[in-house]
Amino acid sequence: MSYKVINLKDIYDSLGETKTKDILTNYKCEINKDVEYFLKEKAIEFSKQGISRTYIVLGEYKKENVIVGYFAIANKSTVLKKLILSNSKRKKLIKYAKYDADIKGYSIALPLIGQIGKNFDNGYNELISGDVLLKLACDKIKEIQNLIGGRYVFLECEDTDKLREFYESNGFVCFGKRNLDKDERQNGSVYLLQMIKDMNKYEIG
Repeated sequence: MSYKVINLKDIYDSLGETKTKDILTNYKCEINKDVEYFLKEKAIEFSKQGISRTYIVLGEYKKENVIVGYFAIANKSTVLKKLILSNSKRKKLIKYAKYDADIKGYSIALPLIGQIGKNFDNGYNELISGDVLLKLACDKIKEIQNLIGGRYVFLECEDTDKLREFYESNGFVCFGKRNLDKDERQNGSVYLLQMIKDMNKYEIG
């Protein structure tokens, strides 16, 4: 199946905010309500403010285009301290970072896959795999890096075997952990794994 990836900004610029929000009501993600909440309540505003860009992924169902998933990307600064990486990978990554004596670590700005999720409404999640959805997000980031440079992309996720194995199977490796503020903590989690992917040899398509 082929998919269409559309910038949410282009949708609300064309249809208006009210109609766009009506379209987004057809997105459901019961397994991760934060993913659903972001798309419906924050994505448009974050796009307007330039904080992030959200991309809607459409697939075909009964000869109609339906939302099968989405992803949001942003440029975010993070701190590299105790890197869980091999010496060779650490040296490559630090080339893109700046040492900060105050925090005794390296500061680096990288593209972040901030949110990603399939649409479980009406079984549309069956129309796309998690691997394909993640690849579409990486394709978009690679397009940007081809224009402005850059080598890495990162994401943050809960420390579960399922999530770790999923991202590792798609070329991501764990490079650290970020402690959560109290208002960020859900399901008892006090930190998130930080996982990174080297896009140097990544090919779109």
